[in-house]
Amino acid sequence: MDLLEISKNNRKKQAPFYIKVLSLFSVVRGYNILLIVIAQYLASIFIFSPQKSLKYVLLDLDLYFIVLATTCVIASGYIINNFYDLDADRINRPIKHKIDTIVPQKTKLIIYFLLNFIGFLFAFLVSWRAALFFSVYIFLIWFYSHKLKKYPLIGLFSAVILAILPFFAVFVYYKNFSEIIFTHAAFLFFVLLIRELIKDLENIKGDFVQNYQTIVVKYGEYFTKLLISLISVLTLNPIYFLLKYPEIGGMKYYFYTSIFVLLVFNLLLWLSKNPKNYLLLHVILKLLIIAGVFSLALIDYSVIINRLV
Repeated sequence: MDLLEISKNNRKKQAPFYIKVLSLFSVVRGYNILLIVIAQYLASIFIFSPQKSLKYVLLDLDLYFIVLATTCVIASGYIINNFYDLDADRINRPIKHKIDTIVPQKTKLIIYFLLNFIGFLFAFLVSWRAALFFSVYIFLIWFYSHKLKKYPLIGLFSAVILAILPFFAVFVYYKNFSEIIFTHAAFLFFVLLIRELIKDLENIKGDFVQNYQTIVVKYGEYFTKLLISLISVLTLNPIYFLLKYPEIGGMKYYFYTSIFVLLVFNLLLWLSKNPKNYLLLHVILKLLIIAGVFSLALIDYSVIINRLV
């Protein structure tokens, strides 16, 4: 049975359990969560604790609980964001909207509170400070979904900060305050800013209907494209400084590629005129971010072999 057909008839009869699971996976964006988990572990191995053995990092119980807490809280964040964006998604993502609504809103809200509680418990197993951090994180995600995302600059910057906070949790856990980490964070910050602006261009119809005062809705597409191009230029600064660090090893090839990708991206940006074009740009940025996650393993080619021993 087709997912969309099931969604249409959802009120008439119950969808099979596996369909509900797939629908919930779509709501919480399981693929994004998996990527964040991989990124947290790779960053822990190659950036935050390069002096520790691979076995030590992978078997670190506290790190494991932090990752589990992150997984639960981010999943719940996607649920509450989906809850508030229901009407906008009906316009911006009609197919995904139909799949997501297979699971009733009441059920999703129950899962939302349950995931937050479990995430808090995992964090509390690490320390009361970790529990406090994730409690604040839970509140900020809700506040962003409920209020902040409706305002231009506040919504833009809060979305990016919330995306980076899971790495901040690991960063504080290892207490590694080196310059290279802040430079990496600056690069990621600029790329995520660009991605959020592209998402606003992609979702302009739904945001306009819902009266979300995003940069695009308030200042127009031309201004948004200018802003994206400016941020792209700013992104070259952390790339320049990262390339000066010998510690990045083989990851330098990723940053060289990033320069080329950003140039092509901006060329396509100014040629783009509809949501399909902006979706392509969004995919390019996603691939750039995914490549960045896995290229962390290029920092030291010998790490995987030597640190297994």
